[in-house]
Amino acid sequence: MNFADALMGAVEAKNSRVCVGLDPRLERLPKCVLEAAVKECGETLEAVEMAFYEFGKGIIDATHEHAAALKPQLAFFEQYGSHGLRAYERLVAYARTKNLLVIADAKRGDIGSTAAAYSAAFLGEASGFDSGMASPFAANSVTVNAYLGGDGVKPFVQDCHDHGKGIFILVKTSNPSSGDLQDRVTKDEEMPIHELMAHFVDSWGGDLIGEKGYSSVGAVVGATYPGELEKLRALMPQTLFLVPGYGAQGGGAKDVAAAFDDKGLGAVVNSSRGIIFAYEKSEGPEDGSHYKEAAGAAAEAMKEDLNSVL
Repeated sequence: MNFADALMGAVEAKNSRVCVGLDPRLERLPKCVLEAAVKECGETLEAVEMAFYEFGKGIIDATHEHAAALKPQLAFFEQYGSHGLRAYERLVAYARTKNLLVIADAKRGDIGSTAAAYSAAFLGEASGFDSGMASPFAANSVTVNAYLGGDGVKPFVQDCHDHGKGIFILVKTSNPSSGDLQDRVTKDEEMPIHELMAHFVDSWGGDLIGEKGYSSVGAVVGATYPGELEKLRALMPQTLFLVPGYGAQGGGAKDVAAAFDDKGLGAVVNSSRGIIFAYEKSEGPEDGSHYKEAAGAAAEAMKEDLNSVL
């Protein structure tokens, strides 16, 4: 199935534009989760894997009815080596059992053959033997850094076509210093670099437009820059948007309204800390055992907040 159709189908079925960012931080995990893992495995990498998996599983259980997608951030897993990555693999597999689409936030990008290997890891099949091997990293989509140009994007686009997957290319990111490079005006085109990238993204995704009118080649556009978001939507009318920056980074529902069409389609909005660590700001047991209920309530509140401006 075309990824854009699958994601927009989930948006319609759940009446939700929420993407839950899964950024596990060891020091912020609920005591009940972390202490159980340490009791079982000691202060070891095995305990990290156990804690990350149990925490992520709880977040998925609590939010899958209110969210269209899950976005695990690979960096938080990779820092713990193979044990962290096994937790990621297990959580991707668990999300599938809940029919939750997964966006691997890996921001990969490289030249031709290396880009193909990255794409195989997250979207396609790893090379080997006669028929290839399914990668345990494989998600429904992955974030891509296209700074190396078209030859670094082509393998990802091909795997989107071959395997019904999607990508989200960095266009205008939500961080404060994004303008250092992304807002610089090009001499020949006389436009900011993020607008030039938008034209590339629109072109790269032209052959992957689904029945709902959107391409499986999407764009990352931050909620913290609503003016740029509105202009980029006009430049990329058939491009799916992944919109980070809602909540903890300062973006609100009104800031992201321009990302959507008149049917409420075209984008999903990510919130990480505001959902997965919502228990820190809600009343409950000192051991944090209410983290699931708090995350579910935060995801539902975000869904209603976004829907209120459409």
